[in-house]
Amino acid sequence: MTSGTGAVVLTLVALVAGGLLAAAFHGVLSGRSVGVTVRDGLTLPVAESARLLRQRRRTTIGADALLWRIGGIGLVLTPLVMLAVVPLGPAPVLDSPVGVVWFNAADVLVWAFVWLVGWGANSVYGLVGGYRFLASALTYELPLMFALTTPAVAAGSLRVSDLVAAQQSLPYALWMPVAFLITCVGVVGFSVWGPLSPAAGRDLAGGVLAELSGPDRLLVQAGRYLLLVAGAAFVVAVFLGGGNGPLLPGWAWTLVKTAVLTAVLVAVRRRAALLRPDRFLEVGWLVLLPAALLQLLVVSIVVVVGAPS
Repeated sequence: MTSGTGAVVLTLVALVAGGLLAAAFHGVLSGRSVGVTVRDGLTLPVAESARLLRQRRRTTIGADALLWRIGGIGLVLTPLVMLAVVPLGPAPVLDSPVGVVWFNAADVLVWAFVWLVGWGANSVYGLVGGYRFLASALTYELPLMFALTTPAVAAGSLRVSDLVAAQQSLPYALWMPVAFLITCVGVVGFSVWGPLSPAAGRDLAGGVLAELSGPDRLLVQAGRYLLLVAGAAFVVAVFLGGGNGPLLPGWAWTLVKTAVLTAVLVAVRRRAALLRPDRFLEVGWLVLLPAALLQLLVVSIVVVVGAPS
C-alpha cells in the first residue's frame, strides 16, 4: 500500500469511526437524562439508523428533490474534503500549501448544503431554518477566518503540516487561546450543533430537518456528526499540536486529542442552551470579531518582535 493510499484509508476509517463514537457518546448522554442505561445509550445510534433506513421518504408538494438530495449528500462529503489537508498520520491526503484556506473554503460549502436542505423541501419551516443558518454562518465566519489566520501568521505558513511542526515545543492554544475558542465556536456553528443549531430549532418544528425522513434524514444527521469530528481534527492539528506528544506515535496522539475534543463538543449540546439568532448576532459582531482581531494583532506583534521560547 502506497503512502497516499494509506493516508486515504486512515482518513476514511478515522472519520467514520469518529462519527460513530460521537453518536454513541451523544446517545449515552441523552440516555442518562431519561434514565436509559449506558449500554442502551451506546446502541441508540444503531437503532435510530436502522429505523430511518426502514422509514419511507416523506414528500412535499413542489419539492426540488434533486437539490434536497444534493444538500444531504454534500453534508456527508464535506468532512472528507476538510480532512484531506489534516495530517492524521505521517502526511495528509493533500499536503496543500494553502491547507488552512482549503479548510475554510470547505466550511463555506456547508452554507450551501444546509440551505439546500431547507430550500429543497419547499417548506416554510425548512426555508426559515435555512435562512437562520445563513445568518448564523455570517456571524461566526468572519471571526473564524481571522482566528484561523492567527496560527498561520505564527507559523509563517498556510500548510497544516507546517503548523503542526511549529508546535513541537508549545501548542498554539496556550498562547492564542482566544483564536482557539473562536475556532471551536465555528466548528459548533458549521456542524449545526448545540447552542448554534437554531436552523434545526424546535420552535420551527425542526427547521431544515422538519420535512426530512428515512435515509435523507440519516444522511443529514450523519453529516452533522462527521462535520463535528472533522472540525475537531482540524483544531487539534492547528491549535493542539497534532501528533506532537511523548511516548505514543504521532497518529495515536492525533486520534486521542481528536476524540477528547469531539467528546467535549458533543457534551456542549447537553450543557449549553440554544442561542437565539439575534443574540448570537450581537455576540458575534460585538465580541467574537473584535476579540479575534485583537488576538491576531497580539500574535503578529509577538512574531515581529520575537516568538515565545
